[in-house]
Formats: sequence, C-alpha cells, structure tokens
Amino acid sequence: MPPTADPLPLLKSLIAIDSVNPDLSPGGAGESAVAGFCARWLGERGFEVHRLERRPGRPSVVAVARGTGGGRSIMLNGHLDTVAYGTYDGEPLTPHVRDGRIYGRGAFDMKSGVAAMMAAAARATADGPLRGDVIVACVADEEHASAGTEEVLEKFTADAAVVTEPSLLQVTTAHKGFAWFEVDVLGRAAHGSRPDLGVDAIAKAGHFLVAIEELGRRLAGSGGHRLLGPGTVHAGLISGGEGPSTYPAACRITVERRTVPGESARAVRAELAAILHRLTATVPGFRYELRAGLHREPFEADPESAIARVLLRRAESALGHPPVIRAEPFWTDCALLDRAGIPCLLFGADGGGAHADTEWADIASVHQVTDILTATVTDFCA
Repeated sequence: MPPTADPLPLLKSLIAIDSVNPDLSPGGAGESAVAGFCARWLGERGFEVHRLERRPGRPSVVAVARGTGGGRSIMLNGHLDTVAYGTYDGEPLTPHVRDGRIYGRGAFDMKSGVAAMMAAAARATADGPLRGDVIVACVADEEHASAGTEEVLEKFTADAAVVTEPSLLQVTTAHKGFAWFEVDVLGRAAHGSRPDLGVDAIAKAGHFLVAIEELGRRLAGSGGHRLLGPGTVHAGLISGGEGPSTYPAACRITVERRTVPGESARAVRAELAAILHRLTATVPGFRYELRAGLHREPFEADPESAIARVLLRRAESALGHPPVIRAEPFWTDCALLDRAGIPCLLFGADGGGAHADTEWADIASVHQVTDILTATVTDFCA
C-alpha cells in the first residue's frame, strides 16, 4: 500500500525547508535540502527519480511514473526556490494554520502548487500506471533566471504540461515576457571647475530617461494584447559619477521592457536604438552604448489544445462553474515549456502575499487544485 498523498502535511514540510534563491539573496540556502525532500517523498511512492544539478547546490528533481504505453504524457512543473524572508512578519519557516489559511514563506509562491502537483501525481498513479508517463518537475531558480526548467527541458519532454504557480483557482492562458537592456550614456571626466573640458554623462542621460517615459506613455495608449493590455517600459537601475566635484564620464541605465505576445527582444532593441539614434542627432555631445541583457518571451496558450480542454472541463466540474480565464503581468516557466513545443497552462491555488512580509495560501484551494490536477492527469494520460 503506497503512503498517503495529502497535500497539507506535504505543504507544511515544504514551507519548513529553507530554499531562498542565492542568486537573489547572497547566502541563501538554495534548493538542495528541499529537492532532497521531494526526491525522497516521490521515490517512496514509486516514482523514478532524477536529480539534475548542473550548478552545484542548485538541483532540480524530475520524478517519472512510467506509463504502460500508448497514452499521452504530462509534466507538472513547479519551482522550489523562494525569495528572501529577512523582512517577513513572524517566523517564515514555521508554517501555521489560522482561519483556513496556511502561513509561511513560499506558502503561496509556490510551495502550495508544488505540494498539490506532487500529491496529484501520486494519487493518479497510486493504483498502477496510466498509459502515458506522468512527469513531476520540481525545479530550481524560477525566481531568478529559470535555469532549472531550462535544464529539465534538455532531458525531458511531454505531450502537455501544467505549471502550478498560484492563480487563484483561475486558469492562466497568457503572460508577459521581459527584455533587459543596459544603456551607457558617455560623457568626459573633468574637474568640476572645468566645464570647458567635461561632458556631464548624468545630465545627458536625463534626455534618455525623458524619452523612456514618453515611450511608456505611447505604449499605454496602444491597446496591446486582448488579455494583457499593452507592454510597458521603465528604468529599473541607474548609476554614475565619481564625486560631486567631477564631471561624470558615464551613466548606466538598466531598462526593463515588459512584452506581450507579438513583441520580441529584437523589436525592443530596435525601439531603444531608434530613441538613442534620435538623441545622438538632436542632443549635442550625446553618445551611448547599448547592450542586451536577459530576455524571456511572452506566452499565450492555445485554448483548443488537448490539455486546455481537459483541465478546463475538470476545473468546471470541481468548481461548479467555468473557471475564470486570466492573464498575468509577470513571467513564468510556461514560456519555456511552450517554446520547447509543450502545450501548457498555468493553474494553482488561491492566497496572497507573494514576495511580501506575510504570505499565505487558502487551504481549501490547495485541496481543490490537487483534486483537479489528479483528475486532469488521469484523463489526459489514460
């Protein structure tokens, strides 16, 4: 008889394990301990367990229940890392239950989803294998650069996937992407008493900041995507200067452009280059260097895909009404799965406080997500 698969005690265990992403918070614990726990839990329930750890101390776990053949495979994907808890109000690693909620760092984002998908996969295969493979991907590093899902997709694929990020029991079919760019506005260093020799890079950069604000207004008025609205842009970081009595030789601005389906990093680069070219032509002494940073594509699911039809039907049956279809302004690993040719959706628990000083998940919703995922896996892989 396999061990039980109740998501609530599993969620409590996950919250109690420190898994702060060290790329966001130097000294963070990383995913080793929580990945080890997930590997043991899934192994005890008969899953074939793989540990992927290209970056030491940053493992992902992929657990597979092999099918008997002839069925469709599904991947349930959720991230193990959390943001820091330095300002958390209370004890972040001591889960506690109050008024139907469970509190603790990661309770909402997204150990509730990890617990639900692990429990659902275990339940769906408890009475024996389905025809298709059931793949549980507990991944590292989603909060920073998604190195975990990228590594998983080098070795594993599936006919469909569900990412169990929190979605308030609604089904997410689209989200924004992002593209980061660094712009170095170049000046000339000189003593503060010699304006004839110096070029103030910070003052020149002001023209670019005004142009970015103008671009943001144009985007806001463009209409944009039917669910997501328009893309956005802002200056996220700025640095420059060496002292109050020195003309600054350079000013660096990091720009983030949030993209919607139909927009690409290449198009964003051209957009920024056009602004910078205009400033070079119109602002005396304006010089710059433009460099691309990390970018991630936006995501949009096919509402007629097999996984969409199964999940929406099972969610409607469990909730008693058709689930709300939503889109997210933030990025998720759905985009990586979609790019790899795996049709996917995002569906997860209700709650609040992601990245905040108090974080919680609605316990009833965790059970509902588990039930809906169990039925979805069973139907899809049968």
